[in-house]
Amino acid sequence: MASETDRLLRHSFTSEADVMAEDADAATPFLSRFLSYPIANTNTSSHKRRRRLAKKQASASPWPHRQQSFGHDIGHAAKETYLITSLSFTLLQCLGLGYLWITKLLALGCYAMLLMPGFLQVAICYFFSSQVRRSIVYGDQPRNRLDLYLPANGDGKKPVVVFVTGGAWIIGYKAWGSLLGLQLAERDIIVACVDYRNFPQGTISDMVKDASLGISYVFNNIADYGGDTNRIYLMGQSAGAHISACALLDQAIKESKGESISWSASQIKAYFGLSGGYNLFNLVDHFDSRGLYRSIFLSIMEGEESLHQFSPEVKVKDPSNRSAVSLLPPITLFHGTDDYSIPSDASKVFVDVLQKAGARADLILYEGKTHTDLFLQVQILVRRSEVGYHKFISGHLTLGSTLQDSLRGGKDELFDHLVSVIHAGDKDALEQDAMAPPRRRLVPELLLKLARSISPF
Repeated sequence: MASETDRLLRHSFTSEADVMAEDADAATPFLSRFLSYPIANTNTSSHKRRRRLAKKQASASPWPHRQQSFGHDIGHAAKETYLITSLSFTLLQCLGLGYLWITKLLALGCYAMLLMPGFLQVAICYFFSSQVRRSIVYGDQPRNRLDLYLPANGDGKKPVVVFVTGGAWIIGYKAWGSLLGLQLAERDIIVACVDYRNFPQGTISDMVKDASLGISYVFNNIADYGGDTNRIYLMGQSAGAHISACALLDQAIKESKGESISWSASQIKAYFGLSGGYNLFNLVDHFDSRGLYRSIFLSIMEGEESLHQFSPEVKVKDPSNRSAVSLLPPITLFHGTDDYSIPSDASKVFVDVLQKAGARADLILYEGKTHTDLFLQVQILVRRSEVGYHKFISGHLTLGSTLQDSLRGGKDELFDHLVSVIHAGDKDALEQDAMAPPRRRLVPELLLKLARSISPF
């Protein structure tokens, strides 16, 4: 049955008639009420049976129970808001107040305001859903926290995605992955969004260490939440793709040398890298021209002498790491061809290097798309594998982590592709995926188009 908190929140987004209709369907999972189309049903007795069933399922849940007051949730929301604000000021202090960054900041503010209707709905789910376990401690550093997004159905072991968010190594934050986590949880997939120290609180070695420690926590504890330790996938976006790739390769190198490890790279089922950069030598000057000035970038990366250590592409080329490369899981990289933040060549070259080293690697390019672009029309998808290039038409393609298209709702071809990879071999899960309703639109199309036109990315 819906809680009083849920009722108050729904009053802020719906009319009284809508609230009465939702109360009649209160057994519907919280996330589904916000992110999916509701299923019409006017049978009152059926609703009562569903309420009783929901109570039984909640009492029998294998996950650690979450008992937090409304006041606790409000307090946590305030702390998270303070953290995000402080991160923004930290960014300004590091980058200065030059013309370039003033214009980018203004564009970012307008961009966020236009997408605010969607942000608010996702924030309510993030802060108040019982299926989200926020700020689980995985280490002893200030940012060693992760969020877990749990499916409503607690039956059986679930596949797990460990997601490392982006943020230019400066404003990365675990909550940036909340929409992806909520959506994948609706497909019976557990998501762990790992937070990590940002610059200047930490440098790249701290970030990689934190990400690796978070992955280790998932391997060693996710079974307590219903996760399958034999089906753990690693995903990163932008700076998070770079950090997670570093952590994965470092772990493979340790594993190949027989060193003591807390998690195994060879146990990762697959790695997904979205809009990432994997060779820092090729990015220093590019970032400098984009406003992430050379001195700041080198400070983040601990000087020019450390660029080799934190460039996965360079380390894969090293013949001494060949045995480590053989331990890497299947790797798929995604990139837009008009990405100005990190050029798509970063993914193209890395896939070439991986394939030449014997790794299983694949590249999916999105023609004409930028770092966080909208996929508004039918686009050409260029898929590159060991057997060459293949082009095919796919309607309304999107990146699973591309925020704007996720807010658009409806069908998401790449999101469905990722889910199909994760659910491969699970016939029942694939059948349920095929019948899954399209996701609810969270932001009007006009606002999405305006946000696209002023996006600073």
